[in-house]
Amino acid sequence: MQIHPMWADYPLVSTELQATLALIERQIKPDNTAVAQALVQLINAGGKLLRPAYCLLFSQFKATDRQKMIALAAAVETLHTATLVHDDIIDRATTRRGQPTISATFGPDVAVYAGDYLFVVCFKLLANYASSLRSVQQDGTSMERILNGELKQMATRYNTAITIDQYLTQVSGKTGQLFALSCFIGAYEGGNTWQFAKQAETIGMDIGIAFQLLDDILDYTSTPKTMGKPVHEDLRQGVYSAPLILAMSEHRTEFQQLLAKGNEMSADDIDQVLALISHYDGIGAARSMAKNHTAAALKGLATLPATPARTALEALTRQLLTREA
Repeated sequence: MQIHPMWADYPLVSTELQATLALIERQIKPDNTAVAQALVQLINAGGKLLRPAYCLLFSQFKATDRQKMIALAAAVETLHTATLVHDDIIDRATTRRGQPTISATFGPDVAVYAGDYLFVVCFKLLANYASSLRSVQQDGTSMERILNGELKQMATRYNTAITIDQYLTQVSGKTGQLFALSCFIGAYEGGNTWQFAKQAETIGMDIGIAFQLLDDILDYTSTPKTMGKPVHEDLRQGVYSAPLILAMSEHRTEFQQLLAKGNEMSADDIDQVLALISHYDGIGAARSMAKNHTAAALKGLATLPATPARTALEALTRQLLTREA
């Protein structure tokens, strides 16, 4: 059980992230042994653990119980993994992080229960280790916003009239909110003020939006091998993201004939859409948006106390903008 090699550059959290993974593995004990093994395999299959890392780093601005913070970081990562399991069911995905998905291996029924089980683990950890009901309330509110983001995305599938503002609303819910929660829980449970924790939450939202923008860019620029999952699947399934939305904002008719084919799009159709995105610089426009949100996050981080934790947070946030997978 190894954490991602990137954490060798972040000694402030590398040991605690290893402990976070170990704790999650100890918590996974469903009666179905095969499902338990699949869940452990997914958690150990190369995820970067960004959300628990932000939680742990934001908890280091004051001295606090590190075992408690490791447990809360584990809760955050367990919640994230649960959403991935359910996403894979909806998307009918066959691979995740280079491994077969739980739904592909055991079927969607078992996968639903596996995701639900992880939600239980998340709330058990919160109940046992959160020092304030506010943290549990914040988690519940975040889960509602994550779900609303997914529902908004579902409602706009195959909608070629989708706007960039609609996209950002979806992204704020489905991805931004979990980063925001991670930063909030770390700051608040780390002994900081409510005001400090809400500031951390705002920073986390910008980080999450930038992260999703880069993820969507990579879906158009990477290969299945580098991504660890199929690329261009969102396009086939009518989930239109920033590079496409920005490229077709003033050239919609050129895209509509191709996109109208939906999941029947051929490889040549997809190549034509990619060529149009390149021609109208959708990638560059999306990358510019990601830079803006990263800059906003860094501006917020610069106002925090000058500590090793802040230095690590700034370095990690900059690194997200240049990632290739």
